[in-house]
Order: sequence, then C-alpha cells, then structure tokens
Amino acid sequence: MSQQPDKPGRSKDSVANTIIVAVGVSLVCSVLVSTAAITLRPTQEANEARFRQTIVLQVAGLYDPDIPVADQFDNIEARIVNLATGEFVDDIDASTFDPIAASNDPATSTALSSSSDIASLRRRENYAPVYLVRENGSLSQVILPVRGKGLWSTLFGYLSVEPDGNTVRGLKFYEHAETPGLGDGIDRPSWQALWPGKQLTNAAGEPQIEVVRGQAPPDSTYQVDGLSGATLTGRGVQNLVRFWTGPEGFGPFLYELGNEQIAMNNRDEESL
Repeated sequence: MSQQPDKPGRSKDSVANTIIVAVGVSLVCSVLVSTAAITLRPTQEANEARFRQTIVLQVAGLYDPDIPVADQFDNIEARIVNLATGEFVDDIDASTFDPIAASNDPATSTALSSSSDIASLRRRENYAPVYLVRENGSLSQVILPVRGKGLWSTLFGYLSVEPDGNTVRGLKFYEHAETPGLGDGIDRPSWQALWPGKQLTNAAGEPQIEVVRGQAPPDSTYQVDGLSGATLTGRGVQNLVRFWTGPEGFGPFLYELGNEQIAMNNRDEESL
C-alpha cells in the first residue's frame, strides 16, 4: 500500500512553533515562580524577623541557643520613637513597622542635607523602633537599629546603649557585603569586644566615637581600633554610629534617656 504524502501545513520544527512553545514554557514557569514566591513570603518574612530578633538578643548579651527566640524576645519591649522629639509614640505597631520602607516614602521620612548625611542615607525615617531591656524591673539597656554605607554596601546592625544614653554596651551587624578578609572584620568577636564601655558623645553632647587607623590608646574613651586594610569600612562604621546617636538620629531620645537616669539617681540619693 503506497504511503500518502503529508498534508500541507506548518512544520512542527518551524520558527513559529518554536516561539509558541518557548512562550508557553515561560508563562508556565512564571506562574510557578510567582506562586512559590507568594506562598513562601510569609515564611521568609518570619525567618527574617526571627534572624533580626536573634541579633538583638546577641547584642544585648541575652541569646540562649537552647531557648526559642520568640520566648526570649518576649522579655524585650519594642517601642516606636519620634526621632525629631525623642518621645515614644503609641499609635504605631513596633512589631510590624518597617523603617526602611518608611525612609523611602517622602510622606514618612525626611531628606538629609549633604552636611548631615554622614551615613550616606539620603533620607531618614521620621519614626524608628527601639528595644528596651529590663532587669528586675529596671531599664538595663536600649538596643538601637543602625545602618549606613561602608565601602561596598550598606551596613545594617544594632547598637546597645546603657541607660545613661551615652555608654556603649555592644555593636553587631547582621547584613553587609564588605570585602571578605578585610571589611568583614566588623563581624569578628574580637573587634566587637572593643566597643563596650566607649562613650558616644562628649560633655557638650557632640558625637565623638572614632574608628582610628591602627590601634587606639588602651585607655581611650571614644576611640576603637581600626580594621587592617579596611579603613573605609571602619570609617563607615564610625559615621553610621555618629549619625544614629547624633541630632538627626536617636540623639534626642538618648538625651531624654540620660536625663531620666540622672533624675532617677537623684531620687535614689534623696531617699537614702
């Protein structure tokens, strides 16, 4: 029996068929990726929140790997501060507030002048979270979120301050992309251990903290050892700490905190 000739029509290997198949596969992949992203977003956000909470606990010296992070974080009070006044505000939920999103919105942020923008942020959110740590009912430290430009990236971290509003208890970064082996020295425990006890400002309230080149004097009040081969990263850390503890950052809040501590000490002395 003779074979019938193929009916005329479009070849399966034609350019048009190839394009149709490619577009179809792309659409299917796009739908799958979008669905996965939407489905996994709550889990990713929860993991990110738990990671940041872990860093807060670590910088506060309270982290215990054997206890769930959420249980440990229940002992820390998150509040929102008006950066311009230094006062707490109660109409913003600190657990859901996103300071980065707020800083990108002109309606909820303030443009920084070139002279004040030492951390290279461009805009600063009007409100920011702080984390209050209490021991036996008394405030023992305050954890402040800080960020600013290093050499290659924006450094994100937390700074712990004593109730006097001026003495550093700890500094730890949780995100950056500084040079491996050099700028990433900001993650070394030995370098982080140099910060506790340093004073943020002088008697006039002017930011004084400094990351020097080389080694700082052992008895220095304000200076911290530099990072070998990473001068610009160290300067970035210096500038972001100065910014966030200065007048454009948490300065007004720290000032009020220090005054409250002085008043409390005076009341204690009078009661003796």
